[in-house]
Amino acid sequence: MSVESLVIWLLIGAIAGWLAGLIVKGYGFGLIGNIVVGIIGSFIGGFVFGQLGLFAGSGIVGSIIGATLGAVILLLLLRLVRRAT
Repeated sequence: MSVESLVIWLLIGAIAGWLAGLIVKGYGFGLIGNIVVGIIGSFIGGFVFGQLGLFAGSGIVGSIIGATLGAVILLLLLRLVRRAT
């Protein structure tokens, strides 16, 4: 993996995590936390979109949309787990 690819992954993760934090109110994890939430969200979003046969789009914008939706799912699941405990 080149340095450029890594920077793009981190940038998409940061944007997706930040957007998900805005959508799911009450969650702010800082820069590193947003990157982690965004990257995990991209895997979740890719899996969910693949299972449903949906396509978020191509390029960076499509990646950000998919990662953001996956990160929202992740944050909602975290909210459910916190309420259950």
